Amino acid sequence: MAKDPVWDGFPGTSFQNATERNMSIEEVFRKVGKFMSQKPQAEYRLIVGTDCQSYARATTFVTGIVIQRVGNGAWACYRKLSVPRTFRSVGQKLSFETLLSEQVAELVGQRYKSGLEDIVLPYVYQGASFQLYVDIDAGCDAEVNKTAPFVAEMVQRVEALGFTARVKPDAVIASGYANRYTKHTRRPKAAY
Repeated sequence: MAKDPVWDGFPGTSFQNATERNMSIEEVFRKVGKFMSQKPQAEYRLIVGTDCQSYARATTFVTGIVIQRVGNGAWACYRKLSVPRTFRSVGQKLSFETLLSEQVAELVGQRYKSGLEDIVLPYVYQGASFQLYVDIDAGCDAEVNKTAPFVAEMVQRVEALGFTARVKPDAVIASGYANRYTKHTRRPKAAY
């Protein structure tokens, strides 16, 4: 497969999950395809979402990719990217999170979507489906979410690329799965 100058040159392009490390995007989508092939007659949602956490000298962004077999399990992975600056503006953080999710979704659309659709296509009349979502870590309620003023713009960006956007409370991949991995993990001190 030809190299993608944008994707292949972008830092933080390897993915991991609880059992696997250093997965390329190709490996990720081989695993997604294998997961879907186990039950091709099922309903599938491929969801991409990003969250971040700012620290004193850097901001950690985590982009999650989840293939959900509706009502019957999921497979997930994520990539971490540390940007050596602190994002102080909620709008800047949300925009960069959305950009990272759009980047992965666009790559899925270009390289993998038709192959994944082909897995479920013979079973469409038996209820099989495949949908692609981009989760935006933002909520519409201005009383609860500082991100509310930016929701419409982020949704428009995602929809302009041809994807379905989800926001809180539905954006569980961004606000839940990816969020979990933005936190620094501290190893316990060794007991002497």
